[in-house]
Amino acid sequence: MMLSTKAAHVVSRLTPGTRMVLRTCAYGVAGALVAVTFHVCIQVLYLNGIVRLSRASEMTFVIGSFLLIASTSALSGWLLSSFCPAAAGSGIPRLKSAFWRDFGYMPASMLWVKFVGGVLSVGGGASLGREGPSVQLGGGVASSLAGVFGEAKQKRRAAVAAGGAAGLAAAFNTPIAAVTFVLEEIIGDLNSRLLGGVLLASVVGALVAQGLLGEEPAFSMASIGSPESWGYLATPLVAAIAALVGGLFQKMALSVRHWNSGIQAIVPWVRTMIGGIAVWVIGCVVFHCTRNTGVFGLGYEDLSTALRGELPAANAAVLLGAKLLATAACYGLGGCGGIFAPTLFFGAMTGVSVAALLGTFLPLDVSTHILLAVVGMSSCLTAVVRAPVTGILIVFEMTHDFAVVPPLMIAALVSRAIATRLSKHSLYDALLEQDGIGIDQVVPPRDLRAWQDSPVSRIANFRPALSREQTSEGLRALLGSSEYERFPAVDNAGRLLGILTRAEAQAASSEDRLPRLVPAPTCRREDSVRDAQVKLIESRTGMIVLVAGVDERVIGILTLHDLLRAEFALSGSG
Repeated sequence: MMLSTKAAHVVSRLTPGTRMVLRTCAYGVAGALVAVTFHVCIQVLYLNGIVRLSRASEMTFVIGSFLLIASTSALSGWLLSSFCPAAAGSGIPRLKSAFWRDFGYMPASMLWVKFVGGVLSVGGGASLGREGPSVQLGGGVASSLAGVFGEAKQKRRAAVAAGGAAGLAAAFNTPIAAVTFVLEEIIGDLNSRLLGGVLLASVVGALVAQGLLGEEPAFSMASIGSPESWGYLATPLVAAIAALVGGLFQKMALSVRHWNSGIQAIVPWVRTMIGGIAVWVIGCVVFHCTRNTGVFGLGYEDLSTALRGELPAANAAVLLGAKLLATAACYGLGGCGGIFAPTLFFGAMTGVSVAALLGTFLPLDVSTHILLAVVGMSSCLTAVVRAPVTGILIVFEMTHDFAVVPPLMIAALVSRAIATRLSKHSLYDALLEQDGIGIDQVVPPRDLRAWQDSPVSRIANFRPALSREQTSEGLRALLGSSEYERFPAVDNAGRLLGILTRAEAQAASSEDRLPRLVPAPTCRREDSVRDAQVKLIESRTGMIVLVAGVDERVIGILTLHDLLRAEFALSGSG
């Protein structure tokens, strides 16, 4: 007790800047530790499962891998559906949503479900990655740690950004790429005021990972040296094809996920198990034909083989098609894992395949083949994630070879141009859109004028509690089911009658009479935030009602609370 009192006294004497640095270091350590632990648990399960089975007889592998992947996928799906459905998938979209909509607050329940579900899913052989979950776990642990430090729920963005960067830096051992990913994808601003904290936490995370796991990156790669001129000439072609592959994967994953969301007859954990069994079927066929296990789990063993120039082109082409199908099925059916590793796998196999095809009539050496493989990795990742700087830096930090930078920059330009034509959003933003979370409702605009000119639909509440029956019984039922103070009152057709206050509803129900309604100002979803602000000031109830159609049906509301919350988000986004 005396020691803790002395420690608290010492901390209280530190300047705010010093305390912030110490907290950021703590976020970095915590994010890295959870990411390293996550990696080790996945590795232990995978090595003692798929890898050990692959060294036995083929029949043993087929039976054993089925039992393993079916049971782990089912158990992971049960955990997700029973305790935290939001923990499914890669975790990046949820982290982005938590950063902007919830000011960095993430519930602790999501962490253990994500951790256990991810270990079972990826370690059990599902065709998913660990990097996205590592980012979410790092951000979530940092958010909880910020709460321990006394940070309010609405002031945890810096913690989440720092923890997420540390998690990715530890997962890939690429601290610079981790910084740019958080700034590009989560924050959406390379000049964010959070840059210093993200950078510090990323360095701390990388140091922790190197101390525990060593200095090697996630997978090994042969030295490229000085690329031939043919490598530069082939780079745009490989980048274009890899971008198309990334776009194809995005459409496949979203299509399967949309189909999965419409199924009600099959319980969620069974669907997740079906995704695992789909991976098993595809993986066993590929294993029988090529003896490669890259369809299962991360696929880093086959990826490293390709990056050493030792993977036959025919095997690479087979692995590309198989991994595409397996990952789309597994991810779309609710698997708990990310798409970072599979996307890099797609790109590398695309590069190896195209390089082999070009090598039939061009004099390409082994170094050029490897160069085109890493070009494919960077291009496919850029097409799916829309983070071109991250795509360049990840490969550069893995190779430590400046010669790859110019081809990667060319590839990023080509990939970005093609990806934007194929889809408006990155896969992460498309997932939010598919879940009914519009990206324009998540990330605020960058300046006041853009904010005031943006549509009111950006900040409105489209799930209001409505008063549909103004009888005494209807009023009592409404009061019992909701704690709100004001309700839009509508008729049977959903048309606005006025605003019902809670006090008036209580009085009308006790006196057995119809309530007296307050006139309500209205607007449409395309009206500007500027116009809505004026109407809110003039409103007697602090509420305006959104209507649509010629009959002006009620579709949502906007309150002063909604407006202040959105403006607070805008002020804290820098």
